[in-house]
Amino acid sequence: MEQEEVLDNTHKDFAHNWVSSSRFLFYCQVVLFAAFLTGGCYGLYHHHYRGKPEVNVPDNTLYNPKYK
Repeated sequence: MEQEEVLDNTHKDFAHNWVSSSRFLFYCQVVLFAAFLTGGCYGLYHHHYRGKPEVNVPDNTLYNPKYK
């Protein structure tokens, strides 16, 4: 009768080792949070308000309109 070799992979399995899996998930959350934070800051900087534009307003639409 042949004996089958059983490989013990429980110490390498993600689901069986909750300490390393929770540490891995924590670091994934930290990296994703940093990526979203950096992307959000870049988006706000890229689309920031550039100041008051010079707008030509017709004289007849002013609060005190000027007519010809």
